[in-house]
Amino acid sequence: MEGPSDDQVTLGPQDSYLNSSTASADTTSSSSQHVAKLQKLLYRRMLIGVNDGRYFLGLFQCIDKQGNIILQDSVEYRSARHSSSLPMEQRCLGLILIPAACRSSCHVDCFIEEQMSLMSLGT
Repeated sequence: MEGPSDDQVTLGPQDSYLNSSTASADTTSSSSQHVAKLQKLLYRRMLIGVNDGRYFLGLFQCIDKQGNIILQDSVEYRSARHSSSLPMEQRCLGLILIPAACRSSCHVDCFIEEQMSLMSLGT
């Protein structure tokens, strides 16, 4: 798996899936810019929070058109109990898929300049 291709990446629910045979030149250009930005995230450390309070830290492998994310060499972090005084439990998981519907937060390990340029992905 080399990474995401044009037909594997959708940035959000407001973005439509672009088929190169039916897309106009403007939307294809815009789509390829988003794909280029996402390709810069490949193999970066990513911390993803899910709705039940767990966090997953791993290397960003790919994203599909529905927004599901695959992390490589991932570690799950969860609170041992609902008390904040206890440390987080962790376990190694390896390769995992995190559904878009379960995701509550997503952070990428990168420099502040890169974070500012990536903020435009949501628009």
